[in-house]
Amino acid sequence: MFTIEHEFDATVVTLVDEGETPGTTPLQEDVSIAAFDECVTIEQWDPRTDRVQKITLSMAQIRDLAAALDLPEGVYRLNRPGEE
Repeated sequence: MFTIEHEFDATVVTLVDEGETPGTTPLQEDVSIAAFDECVTIEQWDPRTDRVQKITLSMAQIRDLAAALDLPEGVYRLNRPGEE
């Protein structure tokens, strides 16, 4: 399950782990993804440290991640707009 909220400066997607089958997979904490004009942040509560862990990705890293999801194992460099 997930939610989508449009805020003033970001679109926030929250991913809720409902588990595959009750009792077989420990559920993970919700993941909150906020997309801004210049970056994307990913946050998740870490019960081991009792803190929210946050990762910030540039838009170039997001493009690379999206491309990587559909590619086989290897090393790649995507051409950026304006590059040959």
